[in-house]
Amino acid sequence: MNGSVAGGGGFSEEIINLTRRSSGLGFNIVGGTDQQYISNDSSIYVSRIKKDGAAYLDGRLQEGDKILSVNGRDLKDLRHKDAVELFRNAGCDVTLKIQRRLQPQNGPVGHRGDGESGGLPLAAVLVPGLALAAAAVWILLRYRQRM
Repeated sequence: MNGSVAGGGGFSEEIINLTRRSSGLGFNIVGGTDQQYISNDSSIYVSRIKKDGAAYLDGRLQEGDKILSVNGRDLKDLRHKDAVELFRNAGCDVTLKIQRRLQPQNGPVGHRGDGESGGLPLAAVLVPGLALAAAAVWILLRYRQRM
């Protein structure tokens, strides 16, 4: 496993080594000084991980990761097309330094921040609740009939 380094301010940094496949590194990028992905931020970000590509098979690079460097070359203040060229010419074994925003720890248990709670499905709570309510109504009606 490659080393992970915790960063400050709710971010973590990680070094990821990928081996280029015939289809490339297996991800798309956005950003650059001429195509800012985030307002007032000219950084390069992963926009898409291609299924069965090198990044997908490795499993560590994620959409939304900020790429800080490629093979030790800082990506700061590059135009988008220059960043693309840097990736294309990076060779077979490519070392990425990435930064990822950490998920808040004060959210509900199991929250993954991807729109899914990771907890119990709503039906798992509602069905037993409705069954209990129906049983209570049935008992109440039976009790009233005996009076």
